[in-house]
Amino acid sequence: MVKNSFISVISQKEKEENQGSVEFQVFHFTNKIRRLSLHLELHKKDYLSQRGLLKIVGKRQRLLAYLSKKNKVRYKELIGQLNIREKTKPLI
Repeated sequence: MVKNSFISVISQKEKEENQGSVEFQVFHFTNKIRRLSLHLELHKKDYLSQRGLLKIVGKRQRLLAYLSKKNKVRYKELIGQLNIREKTKPLI
């Protein structure tokens, strides 16, 4: 799985220290979102999972907004690595 390859890159000592980092949390939420999306393709009427997915997406959005304000370079690298698109501003 992608998560294991990402974690294996980080040494064991760094992993324990960095699990609270914004990048790790966004990565973890992205994996959860992908798993839930696959689940919802099979089980279209699973509304509790759908609600959980929306909550996780909101958390990831808030973390990405924080990271983009804090450090734009790390934000760009992270969305490039995770292959997620950047949220565009509304036209209105």
